[in-house]
Amino acid sequence: MRAAVALAIPAGLLCSSISPLSALRLFWMLGGAVAAVLLYMRRQRPAWITIGAGARIGLVTGLLAAWLAFGISGAGLFVSRVVLHHGDELDSSWRDNVNASQQMTQRWVAQMNIPADAAQVAAQRNWMLSPEGHAGFETAGLIWSCFLLVLFAAGGGALGARMESRRRRPQV
Repeated sequence: MRAAVALAIPAGLLCSSISPLSALRLFWMLGGAVAAVLLYMRRQRPAWITIGAGARIGLVTGLLAAWLAFGISGAGLFVSRVVLHHGDELDSSWRDNVNASQQMTQRWVAQMNIPADAAQVAAQRNWMLSPEGHAGFETAGLIWSCFLLVLFAAGGGALGARMESRRRRPQV
């Protein structure tokens, strides 16, 4: 658990949206989980570790780091909107993304010759531009990012166990 916590904190900080290196968040998480398994192996000195045990160490690392990244990213959005008063910039960026998404969807619908209900399209657009819709999409994006981080961390833990098992083969 110490190895997971020791590497979850820097991985969570690097994976949060306020980090300038957050574009590489999946690789940070993968590397953090691999390092957690290797640190565990170095401290405990077992003869070998199973891939499942490595995945569990990575999962714990990923869960801790993902929740830390979620909290920091959410707090960063709050500070940006409320404290720094960048709400208009965030809203205009969101409005541009919604408009681009609506135009792309309309092109696809037109190409597939599917009849589009203008009232339904307008209602969807209005909901997406509402404060609740914007907050919902931001939250869903953070949740999806956390899910991917946990998935990559579990994979990184399994990878770390596999790498270490090649170096340390049990003597039979």
